[in-house]
Amino acid sequence: MMQMQRQQGPAPVQPVASPNDARQLANTLTAVMNELLALIERETELVRAGKIPEAMKLEQQKNELTKRYIAAITLVRASQPYMAKATPDLLGALHRHHEVFRAMLQVNLTVLATAHAVSEGIVRGVNAEVQRRNIPQTYTAAGKRAAPGPRNLTPIAVSRSL
Repeated sequence: MMQMQRQQGPAPVQPVASPNDARQLANTLTAVMNELLALIERETELVRAGKIPEAMKLEQQKNELTKRYIAAITLVRASQPYMAKATPDLLGALHRHHEVFRAMLQVNLTVLATAHAVSEGIVRGVNAEVQRRNIPQTYTAAGKRAAPGPRNLTPIAVSRSL
């Protein structure tokens, strides 16, 4: 009889148990947030400057920092009861730093959403101009402009590779 192997998930998170461990965790989380913010600010600058290919090159580094951030924040959440009792000042400082972090992320998301909306508007404008030029100018018997049929609409192709 074949024995089935159970897949193991991620190792359980061990909450911190000493003030020294709590301080080390806080330093790690703060350092990761600072690195991630610096990288995101760089990405925002590149997108604002229209240097999208350069901004895309930061994706792998951003993914790695995000994984480190998630691991650290997961450990902080698991350690929160202990830290609230043993190091409340440290926990408060982490909360304040995290609020600044979230605000900066919101700025980045706004810039990216704006860039997306602008590029979509440009593509739609180009498409409308292409369609206008490709549609024959015909009129009905009543002298009104005839609506183009589906055969007259020419789709445009957009390459997503930069």
